Amino acid sequence: MSVDSSLDRRKDSQTDTGNGNDNGVITPSLSSISTHRLRLNPNTDHKPDSYDDLQLGFSPLLFSSLERYLPPSMLNMPRDAKVQYLTDILLRYSPEGERTRVQRHREYRQKIIVNYQPLHRELYTMNASNFFLPSFLKAISENTEESFRSIMSEPTPGVYTFEMLQPRFCDLLLSEVENFEKWVHDTKFRIMRPNTMNKYGAVLDDFGLETMLDKLMEDFVRPMSRVFFHEVGGSTLDSHHGFIVEYGMDRDVALGFHVDDSEVSLNVCLGKQFSGGELFFRGVRCDKHVNTESQSEEILDYSHVPGRAVFHRGRHRHGARPTTSGHRINLLLWCRRYFKYIITTNFKKEN
Repeated sequence: MSVDSSLDRRKDSQTDTGNGNDNGVITPSLSSISTHRLRLNPNTDHKPDSYDDLQLGFSPLLFSSLERYLPPSMLNMPRDAKVQYLTDILLRYSPEGERTRVQRHREYRQKIIVNYQPLHRELYTMNASNFFLPSFLKAISENTEESFRSIMSEPTPGVYTFEMLQPRFCDLLLSEVENFEKWVHDTKFRIMRPNTMNKYGAVLDDFGLETMLDKLMEDFVRPMSRVFFHEVGGSTLDSHHGFIVEYGMDRDVALGFHVDDSEVSLNVCLGKQFSGGELFFRGVRCDKHVNTESQSEEILDYSHVPGRAVFHRGRHRHGARPTTSGHRINLLLWCRRYFKYIITTNFKKEN
């Protein structure tokens, strides 16, 4: 069994540029970048500011995560000063060519958001009581391993399934995606697909749902990943790639054996009527042994049910069998620790 290279998450789907404009985007000064450093260990007693109300070149959660690593003299500085300092660092340690990609994607996303008219605006802000089932909300509210396990099944080690989304939310999101795809068709706007393997579907962050999905990750995914995926940084997830995939005879039919470009992945079926399309899981491996055979206890075939979530490590090897009839649409949230890369690169370059 051969595993394809990991699905490349669109890095620029999560980051914009640091160039300023008349829309209030923070403009970094690059003149003093070389003097900016982060601490190796975070100040765990510090409560970071919220950056949700700012138009930033990176995820607001990333700024909150990194703020704890600021030098002590910076912790109580005005928020604008911290934004400037952290943005300079993020730009400094971005991979080569990232600034150009980020700039282009910000412009691309801005064109969509300015011109696309949402159909269901209630989807664009988190409204937990309207989105999630009461059993899921109760487990999140209690926030213990026991409460999470009370709603979950673990059919194979490291793969958790649970009822999550209300039917009405699934219907509204499907309707919103159909409306977006109609706009794309009518305007002949060329959109970026979710990843290198899915030829159909849409990146939800690109047409305005990024803030809602940030809340989904921060308030609902991260508490569970803290318990079940602590070893891959589940408690410090700070960025995401949120998208829809579509399967059917006139869409993507199947998905090859692969690993995700994420620390933690959430996969929820939205509908519609379909046959086939089962997920198959084959255990977790490191890069060196990613093509090794599976043990019997690692083998799982999972049938999708609308509203039901599958929750697993990104490196848990899996794929999707052919959808033999109908139309299957799933919501995926790939959750990452971008700050881990920034912190690591900061100290490799400076020490």
